[in-house]
Amino acid sequence: MTATGRAAGAGALRPDDVRDMLERQTAVLELIAAATPLREVLTHILTSLELFIPGARCSVLLLDREHGTLHHGAAPSLPGGYVAAIDGMAIGDGAGSCGTAAALNRAVVARDVRRDVRWVSYRPAAEAAGLRSCWSTPIEGPDGLPVGTFAVYHPEPHRPTRREQLLVERFTHLASVAIEHADVLGELVESEERFRRSFDDNSLGMAIVGLDRAVVTTNTALTAVLGERRADLVGRRLAEVVTPVDGPLDARLDGLGRDDAAPVVFEAVLHRRSARAVEVEVTVSLVHARDGGPGQYVVNVFDLTERRAAEQHRRARLEAETARRTAEQLLRARSALLAAVGHEARTPIQAIVGFAELLGTLELDEAQRREALGRIDAAAGHVMDLLADVLDLSRLEAGALPVALEPVLVRDVVVEVLGLLSPAADRREVDLSMALLDDVVLADRRRLRQVLLNLVGNSIRHGAVGGDIAVRTRPAGEGWVVVAVDDDGPGIPPDLLPRVFTPFAAASAPEREAAEGGAPDGDSSIGLGLGLAHGLVEAMGGELTVASSSPAGTSVQVRLRRAPPDA
Repeated sequence: MTATGRAAGAGALRPDDVRDMLERQTAVLELIAAATPLREVLTHILTSLELFIPGARCSVLLLDREHGTLHHGAAPSLPGGYVAAIDGMAIGDGAGSCGTAAALNRAVVARDVRRDVRWVSYRPAAEAAGLRSCWSTPIEGPDGLPVGTFAVYHPEPHRPTRREQLLVERFTHLASVAIEHADVLGELVESEERFRRSFDDNSLGMAIVGLDRAVVTTNTALTAVLGERRADLVGRRLAEVVTPVDGPLDARLDGLGRDDAAPVVFEAVLHRRSARAVEVEVTVSLVHARDGGPGQYVVNVFDLTERRAAEQHRRARLEAETARRTAEQLLRARSALLAAVGHEARTPIQAIVGFAELLGTLELDEAQRREALGRIDAAAGHVMDLLADVLDLSRLEAGALPVALEPVLVRDVVVEVLGLLSPAADRREVDLSMALLDDVVLADRRRLRQVLLNLVGNSIRHGAVGGDIAVRTRPAGEGWVVVAVDDDGPGIPPDLLPRVFTPFAAASAPEREAAEGGAPDGDSSIGLGLGLAHGLVEAMGGELTVASSSPAGTSVQVRLRRAPPDA
């Protein structure tokens, strides 16, 4: 039975509701993963919800926090005149359902807009559009504050049922994920534009070279030095352009394939077809591709004659080097984010699609249906958690993650974390314990909970089956408190320790087998968790370190400032 063929009941969601909702949720996640424009994603969300609630007309308004106004996001079935009438409305208590919901950060139900006092200013527009009731819920951002509103209209007086509330709650969360993902994509576009400007407008000669060591493109400065057109340089071997003073070029570049290899710097002769060759300093670094493997070389060429001739040129080199490093960091950040979303989201999305097809093509009994729906829900949750982690990590790198420090009793957070993770620990037969003092630290409670969930969860996944995990606190000098997570697992491989807080760092195959200790999913990658935890602790003014790691176990410590007694 389709969503359009069902009556809107007053109870909880039916199995058919859940199945159809998960199918549409999968479609939305696929649109998000494909970087579909935000308005198109929101329109898909709204039209999907309208199928579940016959007669409803839905819309999303986006909040401009700086000016306190709501603006059109998507409204596939609302009249254009009404959309224009409310576009740019100021939020506040009494500004219709949406403006009030955004101002108060809670759901607002106007059963009959003709009688609701909050609709005085917008009642004529609603009546002209044939709208009689409006139910609006805030769309929360990662900081818990609204980034927009989700509204459901009806042509007659209406109060939402429990089923409708559950549906709107889920689709509102999808809208939140879509909005935050669109923000990240916007940041990526800006990052790419900054890189392009750093490359094209740089006074230092620069080229991007493929793994076959042929020129892919050059900037204006390098073509000016060579006296040639950019099109004539594309495809030419790098060795035809520069010759190192000491040793062959290929031998110098071969070492860049190693992990964390430093850029190669050497003096060379720059060959110019229509002028005398000049002495230059060449810096070559390797940029990784989306899959983490080698991608391209970034080559920087500096005229040593000019540098040796004037101090002004030395200052220009320093500025150009800084610009180069900044451009490479922006490019790596973009590649890492795209690799994370592309690699980590592909498997659970495939699982969602596969189980959805299974439900639609095979006759399954109730137990099998529940299992399939559970697998779909778990995979969808994994993708949404991944997107949330990527968003947080992106904001950490940009220094824009909101953190609200307040006095937090460590014991309360640890008890909550161990309670949430106890089912996972039971499946691995792991014993969870704690030895805590009554320490109060300055932290963001939600972020501290997120950090400890990552640390304890990582110990459960990669520790020994039937092992022990303990969370302890102790003083750490004047004004500091240490929260330690200790396990008796196989430890972290030595070569992985320097990169343990790097997103998606992974051990080599033999070391994985020794380190996993029977992890239930066989996944040895560190993932985003530890890297995100490290950034969150630093954002709260603390430190996250691996205090010790050996075959006998690992101790990871969080160091936070103690809250003052009068806080």
